[in-house]
Amino acid sequence: MHSLAPQPGIYASLAELIEMRHRVREVPLFSTPGRRSPLIGLHHSKLRGRGVDFDQVRVYQAGDDVRNIDWRVTARTQEPHTKLFHEERERPIFVLVEQSRQLFFGSSLMFKSVLAAQAAAFIGWAALGHNDRIGGLVFSDSEHHEIKPRRSKQSLLQLLNRLVRANTALHTEIQPNRDAFALALRRTREVLRPGSLVAVLCDERTLNDNAERQLALLARHIDLLLLPIADPLDRAMPAAGLLRFDQRGALLELDTHAAELRRTYRDRGEERGARWQRLAQKLRVPLLPLSTQYELVDQLRDHLAVQRQDIAP
Repeated sequence: MHSLAPQPGIYASLAELIEMRHRVREVPLFSTPGRRSPLIGLHHSKLRGRGVDFDQVRVYQAGDDVRNIDWRVTARTQEPHTKLFHEERERPIFVLVEQSRQLFFGSSLMFKSVLAAQAAAFIGWAALGHNDRIGGLVFSDSEHHEIKPRRSKQSLLQLLNRLVRANTALHTEIQPNRDAFALALRRTREVLRPGSLVAVLCDERTLNDNAERQLALLARHIDLLLLPIADPLDRAMPAAGLLRFDQRGALLELDTHAAELRRTYRDRGEERGARWQRLAQKLRVPLLPLSTQYELVDQLRDHLAVQRQDIAP
């Protein structure tokens, strides 16, 4: 493990992740009394009855879901009545966060690994403030560490400590592991019970066929929130002339002024984003892509504004 002092934007610090607790009021990621998050209920139609508790029966009003009509009360009173539900409290929320070599890069405000750490902390503090149980799994190229979901600040701090340790251990000589993401997803399926919510924070480029299969299996019994992380250079190659790369004896030379090369590079980057879009639509789960180009809270606020527009009548 490299004993480098935390450098803002390059490495995350525990103080920075703890400080994130003051930002959760700015974005209602989860519903609170009087404020309903547009993320809640977006994909519960196929999982009816999971994640909600019965609240009361009242007279049917225009716009109510006819599937919730209470026929016994309706027959007894000769007036349509509908059942109301509220969100289940103390829901297990699990943050699956990547801290691999491929995240150890950034060309804008911060490295992708730092943005992932910030987002994990934000979700953790939001979940704790919502009275939910919070836990997670931090995975790298060579190992993973699990924190069992509990409704306690100690559990979240344990997760953040583990996250910082993985983050500050990152360096450019780590041997990459293409299967790390799929293995982490498989482990998540093994440890979580149905009805949990998993926030997936990973490099946009880490999605492959194996990982996609694991996400589809996970989505059968677990609610997902997908937050793939990208950098502007993942989508557009800089016009920097002739570049030479040397890694473990392998040499690569690129002419970044070549139009065909730049177009191919851009198309592959756009296809990665499109693949995440198709997967989210297929699984009917929210997709909130993040970029190192912007501040985390601003991005989350913008995403939720779009979600509200999408579900507005």
